[in-house]
Amino acid sequence: MSQFLAPRPVQRLAKFIAAGTAALCLTAALTATLQAQTIGVSIPAATHGWAGGLNFHAEQTKARLEAANPGLKVVLVTANSASEQANDLEDLVAIHRMDALVILPFESAPLTGPVANAKRRGVFVTVVDRGLSEPGIQDVYVAGNNAEMGRVSGEYIRQRLNDSGKIVVLRGMPTVIDEQRFDGFMSALEGGGVDVLDDQYANWNRDDGFTVMQDFLSRFPEIDAVWAQDDDIAIGVIQAVRQARRQDELFIVGGGGMKDIVKRVMDGDKLTPVDVLYPPSMISTAMELTALKFVSDTPIEGEYILGSPLITQDNAEEYYFPDSPF
Repeated sequence: MSQFLAPRPVQRLAKFIAAGTAALCLTAALTATLQAQTIGVSIPAATHGWAGGLNFHAEQTKARLEAANPGLKVVLVTANSASEQANDLEDLVAIHRMDALVILPFESAPLTGPVANAKRRGVFVTVVDRGLSEPGIQDVYVAGNNAEMGRVSGEYIRQRLNDSGKIVVLRGMPTVIDEQRFDGFMSALEGGGVDVLDDQYANWNRDDGFTVMQDFLSRFPEIDAVWAQDDDIAIGVIQAVRQARRQDELFIVGGGGMKDIVKRVMDGDKLTPVDVLYPPSMISTAMELTALKFVSDTPIEGEYILGSPLITQDNAEEYYFPDSPF
């Protein structure tokens, strides 16, 4: 099991998780006396595309882990607000007596206290994507790499335009995540000839993406490329561009790995030639790692920052999940 000791980038993580799942199955078969353990998984409800994908992968992983390990119980709860999620944590501790918690906080600050309370009761804590407001509470942290997501997008656009051209940027919301992505993107363009005509927030929303892109199209007669930062935004951008009949003038780079966009990439759509991964399947990584804590001697404490590879027509099939809502 020594090959599992260190965190791995996402390019290798799929093999790592597959091997880890095999290890879970093997351990369950060989260890009939495994003491019953309960893992609580608390995530936001499927209120938008990415969260829908998160829920899909959480449910799939719960079924897989419980089938492979009869001594393991996974209790999955979803919340529509930070206060509802805090109440869920109380139930997971008091009613389900969880041994470990995997949580993607609805918001960082309101969940920090409830997670710290669970930790004080001896619960092993894995935090996903959105960090807590205080350091040192979690045992494991699993997240995407927002700065890399922006950098990979910028590098592709710069290379595709031969370091010369005019682009527009549709950002997410005024948050740390958005700043990390935007700063990474702009750093990739530094010193080159790509001109950013404007950047506006589109709130990670396809309707806002449509509206913002309509404005860009009306103001700028020449646009060579669009960075949409998020695939929900990209869907709105695609609609606006096609409505204006300017799809032959430019290309769009989104982000996230939405199945609709990945399918376009697979099919060789010239308007969306690539995508950049920010996987909702990171919840599976977190759940698999946490399970390893109980069914093997593998030390897993630490940070696991997943990479943001460029999804191209050559590799898109690896990232296509047709049954996922995202």
